[in-house]
Amino acid sequence: MRRTLLLAVGIITGAFVLLQLIPYGHDHGAPPTTERAPLSGTADHIAAGACEDCHSNATRWPWYTNVAPASLLVVNDVKGGREHLNLSRWDRPQPDLQEVVEAIDGGGMPPVQYKLVHGDARLSAAERRTLVAGFRALYASDPPPAGGGGD
Repeated sequence: MRRTLLLAVGIITGAFVLLQLIPYGHDHGAPPTTERAPLSGTADHIAAGACEDCHSNATRWPWYTNVAPASLLVVNDVKGGREHLNLSRWDRPQPDLQEVVEAIDGGGMPPVQYKLVHGDARLSAAERRTLVAGFRALYASDPPPAGGGGD
């Protein structure tokens, strides 16, 4: 029994070490900001804590984003987030903006896995309403360019 347990621990440890060799998830570079979404003061503050890590080029990369498998998951989430809405590239089409706003309004954004680690992303109902209103006002007054998906 003890030998089996030691073998299992050795295999798991070896797999963890091998995962660190996978290059995906270690590159934390970002394209430059071309035009920042002009959100209002309060909505901008809320977005900075709850949205920008995945939906902008100003991603904060905590220590665990350098350790697989977390690095693989986080980089995948950031890549997907930037494809759906990128607050750092407002000069480009943001075709999923309305969908993202509806997800915020319904409590589906930020996602649960993000809120577990980032306390400032746990939005109250009032904060969600403020953020939704900020995005809707922004879209009505200064929408991103029309067209297909960004990068």
